[in-house]
Amino acid sequence: MRILNTGGTFNKRYDPVKGELFVPKDNAAVDSILQSLVIPIFVEGIVYKDSLEMDHDDRSALADAIASCKERIVIVVHGTDTMGVSAEYVSGFGMEKVIVFTGAMIPFSIDPIEATANLAMAIAYAHTVSNGVYIVMQGVMGEYGRVKKNKTAGKFEYV
Repeated sequence: MRILNTGGTFNKRYDPVKGELFVPKDNAAVDSILQSLVIPIFVEGIVYKDSLEMDHDDRSALADAIASCKERIVIVVHGTDTMGVSAEYVSGFGMEKVIVFTGAMIPFSIDPIEATANLAMAIAYAHTVSNGVYIVMQGVMGEYGRVKKNKTAGKFEYV
């Protein structure tokens, strides 16, 4: 199993000098969660952006990274606003892998509970499904086209 970290709210930290949240170019949040697990999981950072800043080139880099992974199971830590867009893009390549997108609505650095729960659930869920592209967020799990972010309600839901 491999985790590809693209940034997003999951990874954001507060900069007290600038007074704003930023996406760091590291895997500290993911690594912190993985310390409690006994299974080996390789983590690779590839984009480090808020998902609203991601473009076609970033999604292409993500798809290339997934395709080049020797692992059959890939977890993608991704910003929630365009998670569905990236999942749909990646699904167009028909890779023979289990690809699970997850993220967080609240940065791990502010409140680690949701990010930890989402990542742990994504890891477990990935072992129960066949090849395909999935989203796991806030206890909602399924194929990417059946799980969407309701931006009005601020939560993920089945559609």
